[in-house]
Amino acid sequence: MKYLVWVSRVIVGVLFIISGLIKLNDPMGFSFKLEEYFSTGVLNLPFLMPMALGISIFVVIVEVILGVLLLIGFKPKFTVWSLLLMIVFFTFLTFYSAYFNKVTDCGCFGDAIKLTPWESFTKDVILLMLILVLFFGRKYITPLFNTKTNWIVGGVALVACILFANHVLNHLPSVDFRPYKIGANIEEGMTVPEGAPEPIYEYAWRFKVGGEDKIVVTNGDYPSIDGEFVDVETTMIQKGYEPPVHDFTIEKDGEDFAAELLNEEKLVMVVAYDLAKSNYNAFAEVAKVTKKAKESGYRVIGMSASSADLANRIKSQYGLEFDFYFTDETTLKTIVRSNPALLVLKRGTIQQKVHYNDIDELEF
Repeated sequence: MKYLVWVSRVIVGVLFIISGLIKLNDPMGFSFKLEEYFSTGVLNLPFLMPMALGISIFVVIVEVILGVLLLIGFKPKFTVWSLLLMIVFFTFLTFYSAYFNKVTDCGCFGDAIKLTPWESFTKDVILLMLILVLFFGRKYITPLFNTKTNWIVGGVALVACILFANHVLNHLPSVDFRPYKIGANIEEGMTVPEGAPEPIYEYAWRFKVGGEDKIVVTNGDYPSIDGEFVDVETTMIQKGYEPPVHDFTIEKDGEDFAAELLNEEKLVMVVAYDLAKSNYNAFAEVAKVTKKAKESGYRVIGMSASSADLANRIKSQYGLEFDFYFTDETTLKTIVRSNPALLVLKRGTIQQKVHYNDIDELEF
């Protein structure tokens, strides 16, 4: 039992630290995932949506700290109980989400590792088993250091997490795992490579034969049967390849200009997924920088999911010398975690991407 506890201690501690740090690198992204849980039937707690960012930061810091405390063996009773309660809650959450197909990605490892709902549930079940080993064998969890050193290690880990969270919130994630990272080409991200797996469907054909229903299951071909066709039910049994960039459009007056704009030699995108929630103080600097960009030969566009009326008011109020195009809000949130933010592209390849606090770092 002693050795089993040691193995479980290392696996659980390391996994919680890695999972927590990945999400702490992008707390804004995790808050979007929490909003999805709060707004759907999984939790159905829409009143928590305005607090999603604060909750996301708290949860991921707790996740990292519990992993650290487990590894150093400090406060084992508190640590193991906390881990058990947390994993029981998330196991229920992932099962409910998977069974009722409410949220397609749990966000357990942010954008670094994508897990299907059932994979997330399986991961949580394995962790639950390991944590139960720790729970029943907690007497074998002994501290690595003396009490004073353990307090120092725990305190340093907590302060480091807070400082790191503050840094990425006021700038951008230190590591970008999304398909819109610097150096990525958006058009290439939308293409499906030759020979990529295609989705596989199962078809349940229903016929009337001799006055009774008869169902014939095929992989697509119309069945050869002597009867009256009633209907067919289609089920996807295996997903095909999905390009990392999808649902990407740049629309104006109902027309998509994405192909044209992504072919521009010099393009600056001002991204503000929701102009009503933007940091308005930043638009004065945006106006100056985009004017400089236009003087340097860049084409400048705005991208938002807000209404044209609101976009025009912002444009007039802050003297913005560019037009706003419509792009899906989820896509814009995926592109960059700042509202507003600026991107510099060359023929669809992202050269620079900055938070509104770092606009002065742009080079033209």
